[in-house]
Amino acid sequence: MALQALLLSRDSDSIGILRHALERLSIELEVCRGARSGNEILSSEKFDAVIIDCDDLQGGLEVLQSLRKTASNRNCAAFALLNGTTTRRAFDLGASFVLQKPLTPLNTIRCFSAGLGLMEREQRRYFRYPLAMAVDLHFGTSKLEATSTNLSEGGMAIRFRGRLPRGGLSKIQFTLPAADKAIECKAELAWVDGGGWAGLRFLEVSRKFRRDLEDWLDRQIPRPEEDTRHGAAEASSR
Repeated sequence: MALQALLLSRDSDSIGILRHALERLSIELEVCRGARSGNEILSSEKFDAVIIDCDDLQGGLEVLQSLRKTASNRNCAAFALLNGTTTRRAFDLGASFVLQKPLTPLNTIRCFSAGLGLMEREQRRYFRYPLAMAVDLHFGTSKLEATSTNLSEGGMAIRFRGRLPRGGLSKIQFTLPAADKAIECKAELAWVDGGGWAGLRFLEVSRKFRRDLEDWLDRQIPRPEEDTRHGAAEASSR
């Protein structure tokens, strides 16, 4: 699954350099040339990285400031394009990285290579893996057997038969494919519909549980057949 980035800029030179650099890193780029339309996109779509031309796009700084308030993109990697005017303020408003104009292929590749870990972490956080496995739900002294339909870092969707037992959900148990030990953690019902479907949210998970789950999900995320990141050094020298 390719990383997704949104660029807000009218600067054709910067757009060209960024498009080439991100292509080399297997990052798909969407370009928006206005702050207002950019805000509309960010309010309805999820991106792993957002690149904002803060000094040369009218309203760019305001978009950066409001980015951290959006529901889907508040934790994304934010890259600020600057012309030397607002470096400190960009960081104060939530920028993760800054790039000074005029952009060069070398510095652009280096900056986004440094941000890949953050982008991948954000992608994994929202990644939902379709998975059917047995899940035991414990409601006090009662237990309900269910089947997962997808799994993410924060929870899972399940399908069950009959009615949910009375009382609050206290914990769940399940075993990941190819794992030799069951996982137990506290959870709560995030939503329930009338057709035997529900969403679970993990609570108070241990460090080991979170690490094991992150590692397992990371192995499930589809990767490009050829990892072009290894060619970053070659690309940056051209």
